[in-house]
Amino acid sequence: MIIVLDSWAWIEYFSGSEHGLIVKDYLEKHQIITPNIVLLEIAGKYAREGFNREEILKRLLFIIKKSEIIDFDHELAVEAAECLIELRKHAKKQGIKQRPGIADGLILAITRKVRGKLLTGDKHFKGLRDVIFIKR
Repeated sequence: MIIVLDSWAWIEYFSGSEHGLIVKDYLEKHQIITPNIVLLEIAGKYAREGFNREEILKRLLFIIKKSEIIDFDHELAVEAAECLIELRKHAKKQGIKQRPGIADGLILAITRKVRGKLLTGDKHFKGLRDVIFIKR
């Protein structure tokens, strides 16, 4: 099975949390894909938290080593925009006040393009057919 990991999943993995152990299990047993925008999201989070450049690069290089990084082109950009609209409607229906961002639309579009499953605990994706939701 093809598993797409978003920022939430990788951050849980690096934290060694209970959810991170689930991510680790998937990482060891499945083909893993990471959308390129996830690298930016992770670098941004760790930079805001005061991680040094070397540690951030070390984590990004680990992701690159353990997964296939998928870029996007103009066609995927259109699909991502459509996915973003879908996610925002889904979030509104679920009563989620924080709107999904552009990265979320791209991550969902890549998941669908590769015919994979998105492994996440991000509430914006909960209940979608393309998602394995691991957070309670």
